Amino acid sequence: MSTLTRQLSGGHEMVRAYSRRVAVPVLGEVAVPPPDKIAYYAGLGVLAALQVIEWPMALVISAGHILADQHLSGLVKGMGEALETA
Repeated sequence: MSTLTRQLSGGHEMVRAYSRRVAVPVLGEVAVPPPDKIAYYAGLGVLAALQVIEWPMALVISAGHILADQHLSGLVKGMGEALETA
């Protein structure tokens, strides 16, 4: 398989991974990240809870990952729209 084909099929897999959505009362419909991302965020939360890293650093790292994935998940767009209507 060529590198280009591998990259294109990887994009389809990411779109399918973010196809699950949950209705949240205040935010509306929110995309659920794949299980590996949820585990990553939970790990950051555990590190912050155990004070291995400071909680603001955990928030900054999490926000950076969410922003990096925003073009696929639409999560940040949904949050922005919810904040505009609030």
